[in-house]
Amino acid sequence: MIKPRIFNTLSKKIEEIVPSSSDHIRIYTCGPTVYDSAHIGNLSSYIYADTLRRALNAWGFNVDHVMNFTDVDDKTINKSQSLYPDLTPMEALKKTTRKYEELFRQDFSSVGCDLSSIKFYRATESIEFMQDLISRLCKEKIAYIASDGVYFSIENYKAKGRKYGQLTNITAQSTGRQRVNNDEYDKDNIHDFALWKTKKEGEPYWEFELESNKLDGRPGWHIECSAMSEHALGVPFDIHTGGVDLIFPHHENEIAQSTAAGENTIFAKYFMHNEHMLVDGKKMSKSLKNFFTLSDIKNKDFDPLAFRLLVLHSHYRSQTNFTWSSLEASQNRLKTYRAFAALKWQTVKKQSKGKIDFDKYYYEIKNSLAEDLNTAMALTQFDACVDQTIDSLLDTSEKQIFDNFLKQIDDIFGLNLSGVKNISLEQKQLIQKREELRASKKFDDADVIRKDLLNTGIEIRDTQYGAIWNPV
Repeated sequence: MIKPRIFNTLSKKIEEIVPSSSDHIRIYTCGPTVYDSAHIGNLSSYIYADTLRRALNAWGFNVDHVMNFTDVDDKTINKSQSLYPDLTPMEALKKTTRKYEELFRQDFSSVGCDLSSIKFYRATESIEFMQDLISRLCKEKIAYIASDGVYFSIENYKAKGRKYGQLTNITAQSTGRQRVNNDEYDKDNIHDFALWKTKKEGEPYWEFELESNKLDGRPGWHIECSAMSEHALGVPFDIHTGGVDLIFPHHENEIAQSTAAGENTIFAKYFMHNEHMLVDGKKMSKSLKNFFTLSDIKNKDFDPLAFRLLVLHSHYRSQTNFTWSSLEASQNRLKTYRAFAALKWQTVKKQSKGKIDFDKYYYEIKNSLAEDLNTAMALTQFDACVDQTIDSLLDTSEKQIFDNFLKQIDDIFGLNLSGVKNISLEQKQLIQKREELRASKKFDDADVIRKDLLNTGIEIRDTQYGAIWNPV
């Protein structure tokens, strides 16, 4: 039995994944802030989370996977005010975030992530869970009411015997006593952070009464994920995923919020963080204006699944330097994979000395993934299978086995190789005619047919077994 392991940011070591309950694993992924299109660095994080869920399924686990939409925070409010100044703040917020949420869903699906496997929660539809958690934190004297909202007291949290700095080292010298109200702040200085912000002119707000104080306003960023994950999965849940940029302050603050109000000291058993995607050696970021979106990729005629393949060729804990040449290499490899998949339509009855052991390759792929989700090694195993198979024709008796293998590969890598379609009867007849012309040594006429087929999106490879076609 395969025993999968991942690097746990909490323990700083690779650990076996042991579910909290039987064979069921609960995952929470920090989702997008829907104020703009996601850049491909963001998408790479979701590709790794999607692949983790796929691998867990392949290893025999049932998975509950939850992701949030941050649809109320500083960024979404500012963007909505600029886009729709004539609407009410709440109407503008909803119109803006729904637009970018839908764009995210499209991009998420385009890069091979399975929308149907994830339950999404919107922050704006989870306000009551946030208010309940804030109330509990105040009751425990971990949170306090100020003139502009409700704040989490790091000092009181630590006085309760809890550690602030479970994911990263935080020193006393970096801890200040002042408060910070903005959602994202200087990572070198740690201050009490806002759980709830009282309403400002022009901002959307929700009614909230706490300890006889009327605090109409809206949540801070960090409390959103704590409340949604607790409601959706319970605490503790199994695995929390996200990019390394979320380790502090976001995930550290989530741990504090979610463990301060009760006796439980564990928020999530494992934290899985993926590294940055770089451009010219620098982190891809909207603030640096050095990012690309999926639209940029598609506008250059690259397949979104080629981007997925580029991501999976790097280990999630290694930085990936994005270049157009590396994306082109991934597109070419995807084309090879589709040529491999097209063999399912070209089986023949033949005398075979030995058949390819697809079960063995599948087991080795799963084994590679079990070692800290080593997608690069798993793809190397798949490449070996492809290279062994691609220039031969399968025996008719292997078709069902091959079809099953393609589905298994799709379930793990999300490349939709099973979706490679058969060619038309007319195209098959042209291939047969070309073979007859070649047999008669009419190579120029045969080459005309090859070019005609290429214009219809079908490429021909001449092998010892005869002509083998694949989609371009």
